[in-house]
Order: sequence, then C-alpha cells, then structure tokens
Amino acid sequence: MNTPPEQLPQAEELNRALQHLKDTFVGKDDIADLMGISLVARENLFLLGPPGTAKSALVRELALTLNGRSFEYLLTRFTEPNEIFGPFDIRKLREGELVTNTDGMLPEANLIFLDELLNANSAILNSMLMVLNERVFRRGRERRDLPALMIVGASNHLPEDDALRALFDRFLLRVRCDYVDPQQMNELLDAGWAIEQKQLRTVRPELSIESVLYLQQQLASVNLQPVRNAFVQLISQLRNAGVPVSDRRAVKLQRLIAASALLCHRRTALVSDLWVMRYIWDTNEQRELIEGIVNAVVESDHSEAAHHPRARYSERPDPDALYAEVVQLSEQWNNPDTSFSERAVIKDRLRFLNGRTAWIANEVQRNYVQQPVDELWQKIIQSN
Repeated sequence: MNTPPEQLPQAEELNRALQHLKDTFVGKDDIADLMGISLVARENLFLLGPPGTAKSALVRELALTLNGRSFEYLLTRFTEPNEIFGPFDIRKLREGELVTNTDGMLPEANLIFLDELLNANSAILNSMLMVLNERVFRRGRERRDLPALMIVGASNHLPEDDALRALFDRFLLRVRCDYVDPQQMNELLDAGWAIEQKQLRTVRPELSIESVLYLQQQLASVNLQPVRNAFVQLISQLRNAGVPVSDRRAVKLQRLIAASALLCHRRTALVSDLWVMRYIWDTNEQRELIEGIVNAVVESDHSEAAHHPRARYSERPDPDALYAEVVQLSEQWNNPDTSFSERAVIKDRLRFLNGRTAWIANEVQRNYVQQPVDELWQKIIQSN
C-alpha cells in the first residue's frame, strides 16, 4: 500500500530544496534530482563537465539549504592529507598520541564536495577510498565514523589509470554537467545576474539534517519486490551489452530505486523508479547505450501511481525534431533579411545541434540529420 504524501513531510521538505536548485540554476534539473536521490540513498555523486558549468555553485547552494556543516576542496596532484582531513593535534602529539585535529575539515562535514577529484594522489587515495565506500576516517590507529550524508566529486575528465578508476568506481551515480542549451541563454543570464546581485528568484528553503537522516532510515521500508524481476532482467541486459555492473554495485543500486520511491511519497517501488540506472555509465560512449536499454524498461510502466519526474525524461535526441530545427535554421540563414546578430545566434544553435546529432544511436537516422547540418555549416563557412 502506498503511503499518502502527508505522511512523508521529510520528502516534501527535500523536494522543496531540490525545486529551489532547479529554479536557481537553468538547465540543471537532472543534477538537482540526482542530488536528491544521492542524499536519500547516502551514495556518492560524480559530476563530469568543463569549468564554468556551475558544478561548485550547485553544491554550495544545496549546502546553504542544509542546516549542517559542509566541506569543499579543490584537489591538485600535490594535495596532502592534512589539507583534507586536518593536521595532527600538536598538544596530543607532545603527549605521544597521534590524533587529528579535524575542526572544520572533511571528517566533520555533512556535505562534502571534492572538485577535480581525479587529481587525487597516492598519499590520500587509500584514505579517500575508505571515506567514500565506508564513511569511515582512518589514520594510523585513529578511526571514526563520518557524519557525511553525501559526497559529490567533480572533474572535467574521466579516469585514465587503474588507481583513479578505483576512486571513480566509488561514485555510484554519474552525470554530465554541460553548458546550457543556447535557447536558454537569456534565462541563464537573468538567473546568473540575480545571483550576482544576491537576489535569488526564490526564497531559499531550509532542509534539516534530521529530515535527510529520517529518509535514509526509511529506505529499508520500501518494498522492492514489485520491481525485482525487471531489475534483474535490466542488470542482465546491461551486462550482455558490455556494461560492467558488479554484484556490489547491483546491491547498492537498490538504494537508489528505493530513494526514488520515497521522494514520490511511496513505500512501494515502481518499474519507473529504475530511471536511476541511466546514470551508472563508466564512459561517455556508454551513456546512449545505457539510456536506450533503461528507457525501454521504464516506458513499459503504465501504472497510475506517482512517478518520479525524471522517469519520463529522456536525454536521447529526437532525430525528427533535430532535423526539423536544422531545416528551419537553414531557411533563416538563407533569408536576406536575417541580421548579423541573428546569424550569430544561428551559428551557436547549430553548434549545439551538431553535438546532439552525434548522440543519435541509429546510424541511418544520424546520417540523415547530419547531412543538412553539414550543408548549413558549408554555407556559413562560405559566407565568411
């Protein structure tokens, strides 16, 4: 039996905080939703994207809504453990004890953001793996459980060596943080200017540590049996397609499914809650493949219960819509009345559509859309 919304005010409190992020940051709804899932599931989230795409700002704004402690650090190849975990306590050291002074450092934070995570060196790698996987800080004989509700890592590239791949593997959810669609640029500029002037468009809601902890504790109350067969089949499909889903990750993924249900005020999982599986890719090349497999399962759910808003959303480009828009841009470019500024907008939009075209899975459809894109680029080049 599904729990009515009024019995989960903690979920509503978190949803208000997530909506605040969506209202504040243009084009980042997927990241906001995944932050919510990560908080409830107490799992780690990895953001992949170039500088200047609001990765840090998103985490900071979420931290401001949370009435707890946060820790943020930009890692370099030369970062030392003291910079992350704190220095040894000099007073205790004089007494012959090795005790870390963690005041204001990672071990005391509820929300942790590690920027340029994949710059981590061997000096902090082992300690970081234990933090990410077990929420435990260990240094010599010193050991303490961490109060971290969620850890967010970010980088502008994917791992290349085995040591960093082990670090990356501790982030169950991965999402791209890209530049916004050019069509949303005016909205982005308005929102960004409001932030610069410290005039947020919405009142910042408050999210209590207690509410997040309650939701984390309620994960075990979610009935996953209705989706067990679909989940097992999906894992099998992904493995057969060459996507390595380990047994350990498969077990952890159940937490994400349960978190999706709770945020929709449900104690019973739906097949549509499997949408979270779109974000378990290891490489950019896997994204389209995984999304296609997962969406086929999610779209089979025709139940009338409350679905997570992200369940019906697809990142897959629509070939017909792309083709129609490229044709429209070509007509605008050929119009002699099109101004210089309008032509600049067409160029920016075409660059974006060209990138989207590359993600069309079907080769015939991709080539069909790519042809008018290339033809318009040739016209643009010839006009310069």
